[in-house]
Amino acid sequence: MTPNNPPELTVIVPTLNEAGNIALVVSALDEALSGIAWEVVFVDDDSKDATRAEIAALAAQDSRVRMIHRIGRRGLASACIEGALSGFAPYIAVTDADLQHDVSKLRDMLASVKAGNIDLAVGSRYVDGGNADSFSRYRSFVSEFAAHLARIVLKTKLSDPMSGFFLISRAAFEPAVRHVSAIGFKILLDVIASSPTPLRIREFGYQFRDRLFGESKLDSAVVTEYLALLADKASRGLVSLRFIMFMLVGASGLLVHLAALFTAEYALGLVFESSQIFATLLAMIYNYSLNNRFTYRDQRLRGAAWLRGLVSFMVVCGLGGVANVGIATRIFSQYDGGWWLSAMAGALVGLGWNYVATSLFTWKRKR
Repeated sequence: MTPNNPPELTVIVPTLNEAGNIALVVSALDEALSGIAWEVVFVDDDSKDATRAEIAALAAQDSRVRMIHRIGRRGLASACIEGALSGFAPYIAVTDADLQHDVSKLRDMLASVKAGNIDLAVGSRYVDGGNADSFSRYRSFVSEFAAHLARIVLKTKLSDPMSGFFLISRAAFEPAVRHVSAIGFKILLDVIASSPTPLRIREFGYQFRDRLFGESKLDSAVVTEYLALLADKASRGLVSLRFIMFMLVGASGLLVHLAALFTAEYALGLVFESSQIFATLLAMIYNYSLNNRFTYRDQRLRGAAWLRGLVSFMVVCGLGGVANVGIATRIFSQYDGGWWLSAMAGALVGLGWNYVATSLFTWKRKR
């Protein structure tokens, strides 16, 4: 790539502790894209190993290598968006840093999109020429079930809507990116469901490889995020993905509250008032911990910030509890709405307050 030969393709590679893979990724791209003007943008979520040092060393020798260093933000979807919007190439590809995707397919994928017959080329493990033999039996089941769920909810015919390996024209990407949820790992599904017009898609089979270095970034939070993403897109964005996750955590917190109340009153023999205080505090800590890990994982608080966040969360939710009781009591006494309707109205007001207030004060974005 030279000043007179700007990149035609920007390859986005999210990274988190991938020091052993960086040089291998660049080498694989160099071989796969020979004769094509390309650049690679590593989007690093504040790795604790030598990832950024490895990228910097390569960038000093190769102008096609760039990096975005993110602090206080995490998530593959948002990393891909930031990386894509940092460049001007007319075509954008997304691949991983662990070399499980076969980047040699990018040449054919680019040619197909450039021909104008499709907007999006997707690397698939489930069409001719593809497989995921390296998956364990459990991961194969989860992947296939998640793909089946996506096809039902979002009515897509993709064999592999869970794929993290794809290439898209910037002309198709930019209208869709304005509507994406940008939370979690499944950016492809997010882009497809967010496009204002149906995308023309073709799948390319590839062999999913074993990881060479580093560890998988997938954890239990991904399942929650994925289900919330489907709900968000199925409702056409009427309910935000983050709010759905906040509600799910709150629902599980109610079960924790009831279990703690029962234990304190009947197993420990505490009076009701003491049992209620104990159960409430435990449920608040539980809700805060899960929201910090799942709902706001891209803004996760750690160390001293975690403790400050807990205090903020408890204060905010305490005020929400006051609003809950006040609204429920007013409806019950003045409008004869029945105890269940009054309680539900109070709970909804409290939930709305807790969500908005904790977004503003507990997990406020760094600027």
